Amino acid sequence: MTTSFAMQSMILGSPVKSFTQSKNGCVPSCYLPRLQKSSRLRVNCMSEDGEKLEQSKSPNLTDAAATPKPTPPPSAKPSTNFIDVFSFSGPAPERINGRLAMIGFVAAIGVELANGADLSAQLSSGGLSWFLGTSALLTSASLIPLFRGVSAESKSGGIMSANAEIWNGRFAMLGLVALAFTEYVKGAGLFQV
Repeated sequence: MTTSFAMQSMILGSPVKSFTQSKNGCVPSCYLPRLQKSSRLRVNCMSEDGEKLEQSKSPNLTDAAATPKPTPPPSAKPSTNFIDVFSFSGPAPERINGRLAMIGFVAAIGVELANGADLSAQLSSGGLSWFLGTSALLTSASLIPLFRGVSAESKSGGIMSANAEIWNGRFAMLGLVALAFTEYVKGAGLFQV
């Protein structure tokens, strides 16, 4: 009981006027360390026979549950600066190139399956003007949300996510280069015998 009183008064900051008993004998209270009064420490004491004693609380101590939790800071709005949008790690270059590659790959395979023309024949027979028009349209459609501060990540969800679009664009870029290289080495379209 004396040990419990000594611990409580040590934590609450009031001096202990007597000796504290321990298993090795009596210890003067001046040897006990003192904590500051503003500490938020709670002491639960148990007697040796297992019955729980009253919890000590000071009026200046508050419960941890009663203190409000701070709100997280708002996420930073994406930059709409031209240099930031078109920087190497910016949102525009890879996304726009990936979208153009996806449309180009599907169109090249579709036209080759429809009339048997390889990639170079498609570009020389009017495909270059279609490519330039599609590029201008998709680039402007991709840049308008970026310059308004809307990111693709904020509008994505499920399987149609911004990360999936980036990976599909990368595969389409590789597929378009592989298609052009294969047709160059073969000397004919991919599906021509």
